[in-house]
Amino acid sequence: MPTSATMPSHQPKTFTTIPTARPHTPTLDRVDLPCDLKSLNADELCVLADELREYLLWSVGQSGGHFGANLGVVELTVALHAMYDTPYDKLVWDVGHQAYAHKVLTGRKNELPSIRSKQGLTAFPERGESEYDTFGVGHSSTSISAGLGMSLASRILGENRKVVSIIGDGAMTGGMAFEAMNDAVQQNADLTVVLNDNDMSISQAIGGFSRHLARLWQRGLAFDMDKHGNILMTKREISTDDRRVRHYLHMATDAKETLEKIPAKLGTNLVQNIGNLLGKNAPPMPLSDKIAEKLNDHIFPDNLFKAIGFTYLGPFDGHDLPKLLQVFERAKQLKGAVLIHVHTVKGKGFAPAEADPIKYHAIGKLPKTDTPKTDKPTAKKYSDIFGEWLMDKGDDPKLVAITPAMCEGSGMVEFAKRYPAKFFDVAIAEQHAVTLAGGMATGGLKPVVAIYSTFLQRGYDQFVHDVALQKLDVTFAIDRAGLVGEDGATHAGVFDLAYLRCVPNVIIATPSDEHECYQLLNACYDYQGTSAIRYPRGAGVGREIVKTDEKFEIGKGRIVWQSGQEKPFVVSQSNHDGFSDVLRQAQDERKTIQTNSNKHLVLFNFGTRLADGLKAVEKLENVSVTVCDMRWVKPLDTALIDKLAKTATHIATLEEHQIMGGAGSAVGEYLASAGITLPIKQLGIADKFIAHGSHAEQLAECGIDEKGILESLTKFIN
Repeated sequence: MPTSATMPSHQPKTFTTIPTARPHTPTLDRVDLPCDLKSLNADELCVLADELREYLLWSVGQSGGHFGANLGVVELTVALHAMYDTPYDKLVWDVGHQAYAHKVLTGRKNELPSIRSKQGLTAFPERGESEYDTFGVGHSSTSISAGLGMSLASRILGENRKVVSIIGDGAMTGGMAFEAMNDAVQQNADLTVVLNDNDMSISQAIGGFSRHLARLWQRGLAFDMDKHGNILMTKREISTDDRRVRHYLHMATDAKETLEKIPAKLGTNLVQNIGNLLGKNAPPMPLSDKIAEKLNDHIFPDNLFKAIGFTYLGPFDGHDLPKLLQVFERAKQLKGAVLIHVHTVKGKGFAPAEADPIKYHAIGKLPKTDTPKTDKPTAKKYSDIFGEWLMDKGDDPKLVAITPAMCEGSGMVEFAKRYPAKFFDVAIAEQHAVTLAGGMATGGLKPVVAIYSTFLQRGYDQFVHDVALQKLDVTFAIDRAGLVGEDGATHAGVFDLAYLRCVPNVIIATPSDEHECYQLLNACYDYQGTSAIRYPRGAGVGREIVKTDEKFEIGKGRIVWQSGQEKPFVVSQSNHDGFSDVLRQAQDERKTIQTNSNKHLVLFNFGTRLADGLKAVEKLENVSVTVCDMRWVKPLDTALIDKLAKTATHIATLEEHQIMGGAGSAVGEYLASAGITLPIKQLGIADKFIAHGSHAEQLAECGIDEKGILESLTKFIN
């Protein structure tokens, strides 16, 4: 392994297009596992980084997936695997958006184009996929806690493993990260934390913590180490076109403010020396012990990590591979809790992604050149419907909108622009988002919390204790409810009905299409108490939205179809591209089903499986059918259930949610309590986690697409 004396300078290559053919990567082709990096010299490692970045560009173009974060950690990933003895030493990635390069270097290079597809590589690190994936992730802010656990386990077992937790500045805003840092110092654990500071989570990083990192970067100074392991302070080059410096110029201290923090008693010579040191043309150099000591005492006392008790190194340029190799080589000598602060650029090396990191957070597959274009109409996304509704309600003086770092994904961009004083992005802090809403409600406002189903799990105690228990008027707009396709089990929103409907003082709506989503948002917002509405990822079924408030009655469902009636508006949701094929039936089309009067099936539908449910039951033979769109899981329309149970011989429920604890369970519980004994079939997701694949493939696996519904109901009634 090269020493610092032989380290070459390295500027990453920049690409402007995504390759459509696999690039020529002779150095990367020599690397099958991290141990192969040990035989590469410093020059070859730099070449490897460039080839790896180009390979990622090509591969993600083939598969789609997380993009910008992976490009930003190429040099960091190479340096970590080159300097640590993985898998004996443990690398713990946070979230996992940035783990593609890690997968390439750990034996999965040829499989990377299969990522996120059914039976392909997972979108995130997963223990069952590779021994190099030390911890399964997908949600943020977990890596320091997990790494601390590994470090303590190593100590107890008498091992000498190095543990490195890699966490982004966005993930660091999660309170769990600070809890873990506090405990790492308390436990005197040997743990290295690499803070990958790219000024982004998915959206632009915000808040006091981001401002603190900006100040550390713009000061132009760094805590470094010499070859003997001694901490020293050096001057870093700061370019005036640095994206972070430009963005935070209004937030971070400049050189003048830095100098003003130095007490006058230190003398003008020191001030003059520091002024020269901070000057644009000053060469990188270590400071004298005297100057370094004074700067440490008077300029860096507010360094959060040092204040907690971490040994702080940095900030360093996270794309300077030779420097990273040197830093990690020397940092391994240190004991205790160490934080290495590196600054990277999301999308580094691909010019369009550097210019627009939000747009290039993730991309779809590149279109095939021979794929014919179609003029299929596209339905609105549910997140866009929520965004429209929020804008339509924006003039309500009591309405405020809250999101934990998901402004774009939740459809809130236009609202944030038009009503900035009423929009609150609290960063990755779901617990805080929920209790903040509770506090606002006690002050007379009507907060709307836009949050993904899988992330609301993280604020569950706050939902129960800080909102529902106090009967506070908060509306929860729960996006990505149900299966989410390629992101897999970590992001699936399939537990929310179970964990919400057991909480008193809460109403829960489940719209079946776009129009109902808009109208049920109205109903939940008008309700004077805690309400929740769940809707899925992606596009609806193509139904037109009528925005006149129809005053949907809380807890009331409706019969949408019975055997022999006109077929209602139904669409196909089987298109693998995520768009709906809109199939309007002629108004005079009728379908009469030959029925056996001794069998009557009632299907209670909850949510957006209604379209496939209707198509399936029309094909049933020898049974009359009634289909109900229930709209509400809580309160349940028990009057409608009572009415239909009088003539039913079979009852079925349908939902895109876990069967255990879901809407079907609610129907079964009511039937049992009312003494109604009828055969009941609950269609939903079985007691297992559903692996990644397309949404259509996941629905088929769970038996809740049209084919699966028909097969289950046919077997049930026969």
